[in-house]
Amino acid sequence: MAFKQYDRRPSFLDIELSNVIGKSRTHKFLSEVDSCIDWDPLEEIVTSNYPVGQSEYGNSAYPPLMLLKAMLLQKWFGIKSDPELETQINDRISFKTFMGLPLADPSPDHSIICRFRERVGRDTLEDIHHELLTQLNAQGFSIESGMAVDARIVKSASRPVSDKKLKALRTQRKAQANQRKKTQQSMRFERDLESDWTVKNNRPVFGMKEHAAIDVESGLVLSTTISKASAHDTNYFQYAVTNAIHGRNLPPKVYADKGYCGRPNRDFLSINGISDGIMRKNQINASLTEEEIQRNKKISKVRYKIEQYFGITSRYHGAGRARFSSFQLSPKNVS
Repeated sequence: MAFKQYDRRPSFLDIELSNVIGKSRTHKFLSEVDSCIDWDPLEEIVTSNYPVGQSEYGNSAYPPLMLLKAMLLQKWFGIKSDPELETQINDRISFKTFMGLPLADPSPDHSIICRFRERVGRDTLEDIHHELLTQLNAQGFSIESGMAVDARIVKSASRPVSDKKLKALRTQRKAQANQRKKTQQSMRFERDLESDWTVKNNRPVFGMKEHAAIDVESGLVLSTTISKASAHDTNYFQYAVTNAIHGRNLPPKVYADKGYCGRPNRDFLSINGISDGIMRKNQINASLTEEEIQRNKKISKVRYKIEQYFGITSRYHGAGRARFSSFQLSPKNVS
């Protein structure tokens, strides 16, 4: 078994459609992206961590870089399901051209894309993210100008259930997982049991929480991770900052809202020589001084980048609601 090989030479169909394709704004956008990225290191990362295609027997598999590009298209264009992604690839010439898929060939089946996502795993995707940020930094985009940290609620893709029912389902799944280990059979997940309940704007929400860090100059996403919705923002501050360091140097300053104003977070920044950009809030026995109020206003003018990221991705990419169930990641103590 190996990967499918495609003839890169343009066919008569490609030549006939070249004039039409050139007028497509989507094609222009994807062509610019394609020319800005060195795909070879990304292909090496994903191929080395993709267990398919390594055997000499069986049918040829789709190249992992092609499937990775399909996942990127799904994210960029806000395509909500894998079957819909398959349909869009078959319908759109620009998508096939970007993926390197001949126009006469059908899209990879949606189940193949789904299995690819599961097989490459989170660690591989984080390695790809790091490589992309490194390339963008080499092209002049900032990843070391300071970062803004914040969190948002992501509604679950699953129908909400009560806490009591949720605990019972988790116990049941744990028992099933132990049984499956003995039989070596894979498990099928039909409900998101990693989510839980929290209150947002006086309304109960069932879902998860995304903890993100953004470069305050370029607006590039430096890190993002998911927890249960009930997890407090401040518990993930140190992890978000540490996971967002992709360059050689520590960030000069970290900005965050009042929810992160606690002695442990401020001490963490001080110990690591990072300037404190956390907004202050009123205490039980002390109100903010005029100097602290003005300081908060200055910080707000910088950390808007992360609010911009949340707003754009929620509106155009459907990021306010999960499409898949997600495994929670526990925060790590960082000193």
